[in-house]
Amino acid sequence: MIEKRMVAAGFAAAMLLPCLAVAQGTASGQDQPAVQGNAEAGRAKNSMCIGCHEIPGYKSSFPSVYHVPRIIGQNARYIEAALREYRNGDRNHPTMTAVAEGLSDRDIADLAAYYGSK
Repeated sequence: MIEKRMVAAGFAAAMLLPCLAVAQGTASGQDQPAVQGNAEAGRAKNSMCIGCHEIPGYKSSFPSVYHVPRIIGQNARYIEAALREYRNGDRNHPTMTAVAEGLSDRDIADLAAYYGSK
């Protein structure tokens, strides 16, 4: 199912295939009760994030040139909500949608706890 989503998401998603394999589990598409995030587990899962979101002043060129925000120190609830919105299609960005679709609720909570604790 992830491969099918990858084709639909385009070139950026194809570049992220190895990163998505890092995520444990897959999104069910259904909201579940809040999961308590673990910052240490998030640190072990952030390989799909660091290449863009941990580089000061980084700009991406897909789908257009734009400034990529650093998310270190961002509010954990904000990060969790944003990732869920990308996963559910409420936010639209090809790269972020492709990444978020491969994340479980546990992955999202762990990543939010990690970046929110910095």
